Amino acid sequence: MADLRAQVAARVRGMLSEALGVTRTRLASAEMELTAARDRLTRVRRAATAVPERVGVERDRRLVEIDRRHAARLAELAHRATEAARREAPGAAGMPWSGWRVTQAGRGESPGPLRVGTLRVPGAEPVPALVPLLDAGHVQLLGDDREGADAVVSALLLRGVGRAEPGAVRLYGYDPEHLGGGLAGFAPLGTAGLLTFVGPGGLARLLDDLVEQIRRINETVLAGEYGSLRALAVATGRRPEPWRVAVLLGGDELSRHERGQLDRVVRTGAACGVHLVTRGIDLPDDPSLTRIVTGPGGVRIGDPPGPPVRLDPPPPATLVTETCREVATRFNAGPPPTPFTDLLPPPEQMWKDDSAHGLTAPIGEGPHGRPVLLTLGDYPPHALIGGPSGTGKTNLIFAWIGALAARYSPAELEFYLLDFKEGVSFARFAQGRRDPSWLPHMRLVGINVNTDREFGLALLRFLAEELRRRADAAKKHEVTKLAELRAVDPTGHWPRIVAVVDEFQALLAGRDVVAREAADLLEDLARRGRSQGIHLVLASQDVRGIEALWGRPALVAQFTLRIALPKALRILAERNDAAQALPRHHAVVNAESGMTEGNQVARIPSASDWETWSELQHRLWRMRPADAAPARLFDGDAIPRLAEAPDFRALTPPEDDLPPRGPVAVLGEIIDVQSRSAALRLPRAPGRNLAILGTRVDEACAVLDAAARSLARQHRPGSARFSIACLDPDADPAARALYEDLADDAAWYDEETVAELMAETATALTRPGTPSTPHYLLLFAVDAAAGALATGSPGATGLDRLRRILHDGPERRTHVLAWWRGVARMRADLGGPAARTDQIGAWVALDVQGGELGSALYPGSGGPDWYPRPWRGLFFDRAVHRTGQVIIPYGPSR
Repeated sequence: MADLRAQVAARVRGMLSEALGVTRTRLASAEMELTAARDRLTRVRRAATAVPERVGVERDRRLVEIDRRHAARLAELAHRATEAARREAPGAAGMPWSGWRVTQAGRGESPGPLRVGTLRVPGAEPVPALVPLLDAGHVQLLGDDREGADAVVSALLLRGVGRAEPGAVRLYGYDPEHLGGGLAGFAPLGTAGLLTFVGPGGLARLLDDLVEQIRRINETVLAGEYGSLRALAVATGRRPEPWRVAVLLGGDELSRHERGQLDRVVRTGAACGVHLVTRGIDLPDDPSLTRIVTGPGGVRIGDPPGPPVRLDPPPPATLVTETCREVATRFNAGPPPTPFTDLLPPPEQMWKDDSAHGLTAPIGEGPHGRPVLLTLGDYPPHALIGGPSGTGKTNLIFAWIGALAARYSPAELEFYLLDFKEGVSFARFAQGRRDPSWLPHMRLVGINVNTDREFGLALLRFLAEELRRRADAAKKHEVTKLAELRAVDPTGHWPRIVAVVDEFQALLAGRDVVAREAADLLEDLARRGRSQGIHLVLASQDVRGIEALWGRPALVAQFTLRIALPKALRILAERNDAAQALPRHHAVVNAESGMTEGNQVARIPSASDWETWSELQHRLWRMRPADAAPARLFDGDAIPRLAEAPDFRALTPPEDDLPPRGPVAVLGEIIDVQSRSAALRLPRAPGRNLAILGTRVDEACAVLDAAARSLARQHRPGSARFSIACLDPDADPAARALYEDLADDAAWYDEETVAELMAETATALTRPGTPSTPHYLLLFAVDAAAGALATGSPGATGLDRLRRILHDGPERRTHVLAWWRGVARMRADLGGPAARTDQIGAWVALDVQGGELGSALYPGSGGPDWYPRPWRGLFFDRAVHRTGQVIIPYGPSR
């Protein structure tokens, strides 16, 4: 029992001892955890103490970052708003007053919104505050700040006037309280009719007029095609109507009628360019209305009002007055011409029109912005253009030619252009040194022909021949009109022809043969040309004093299309004075023979300067057909060159060894359309000699030089003989140059040896048979050798031998080409006043009056109608001509 008890006690002690150990271990562990927890608590408390400070620092940093980003974004938005405002209101519409000046918007472009002040943004540049007005709506000023309201009104009006073209903004002032004092600075506009003051009691009439303008614009200008003038300007690039701004500054209570008209203007005016700026007059709510409230707290714009705006100071009074004076002056001077490109079709549409039934092209824009068309066809067939010097006649011709040439190809249209006044402006249509291009439609350009009326006559003869050719073709195909001829003969070349003659009165002046024939040809062409597609365009400063038109009402009546430039006289009908009030760059176009009811006013674009025309010509030149040739250019001031003459270049020796039959001596260029040479054929026939008459050394030498060189070109070396006798020292250089160039085929003679030449040649003529080698005697100033040739026995002097050579030589291939310094001297050498001149079959008269030639050299009595002029000659060949032929001697060959 005791043992059991001891065992239990031992076991209990062991268990207690073990439990004590475990407890102690756990106690130690708990104490360690407690210490660690206390340490963590200390650290947590210490960390918790630091958190608010760190969070505050981070918060502050984030707030600073947010403020910085907000300020940067605000500055960026303000900058973008400022740039947008500058784009929307460029130049005069938004420029500060310190550097303000007139800057016009582009053609057809709206001035845009107008600046009245600035919106202040903290930390950013001021943003311009803009108010829409022109093409946008109306402005109503509210509030008690009278000075601020006046500043807004003057700013809006001045910026609008300065941004638009002169005359494009018209103001109407209604100021019954101060009787126009609020708009006094704009008074200079009144001198040009751009500012109209309406007195007390005139508001109803003003509103009635504005409503009528809106009605007219809707019916006749917009005409249902466009919703507003702004849309029309964007689509066409043209604005046909000005902006009308009515400034209404207070007044009595409106009547019912006035209120109704005011409401109509507010609702419909902006689309038609009619706008209101009011103070003291209430306007109805409308999307087009902008309200501006002025007061001590600043200015607020819009409804509901926007942020406060700081108004710009009012424009300086001197700036307002000077600007209005400048605008009035420029408006009174007339509007500038419109761009030439307005007349041209799009590039892809060029040369697409058909001329079978007529030619139609715009010449400018009308009062409503629509193109004014010119037509040439069966009716009207021909045009008459008139206008004093400096009114733009040449420019109008350029514009018309360009508009037609851009629409019709050279196969559809050909031009013949003649300018009788001095100048070379029309030379650009032909190929030149400065510009190798030419207008493909142009077949003839004549310039500086004021002294060469024969060239105008040659053009009319050419057109008459073309008319006859077309009439014969029409008769062959049993048709009457060009359109019908083209339909039955599509392979033929039947373009319409437009012949333009500027200063045509020079051709018809006087009562001589040229004027009479020219008038007859003109009348025939004008009467019959319409049916065959030949149209005449005659231009003149005035038709008064054209003697050749007296008694020819039928001729003038054919020109039913009349174009009158400013101040033109007697182009339109007698009681039609529409041209007297025309501004610059405008013309009255009338297709009813000048009757008043046919008037159309056109604004003519600028087309005559080099750059403007060159761009179009180069484009058309690049489009030209492969076989196109440059136009024939006749310059009355230019001296032609023999080496460039087509007829001279065509001369060649015969292919066989036989001498040429009837060689040709080229003498000069004929004044005609085809650039032909005057030629004297020298067959074996009596009288085939040439006399050159006159004292002009250079011209006489030029004729002889051209004749000799052209003859030499038709003979192989050694197959012809040229005897050159120079008896005038002034002619020696030209004669020597010819002698040297003819080389071995030429022999030289002077005053001492010319008698030997006559004796040798006369002796050769007595030998039997016909010489195989032709002999050409080129005698320079042969009359100077009269003394040397007069010696010898009777019947055997040098003069006797010369007469024998002239008489017998041509049939034996010996021809005399001689220069006499006067008709009397030649007749003396031929045997005296009673001597026959049959042996002189052809002659060229230089500075010799027509009466001196007489009936001995020219058929009929009194001699030809010939009045000498520099570097011109009258050529007459008995075997060919009925009348003399005016020629231009070729220039020196060296």
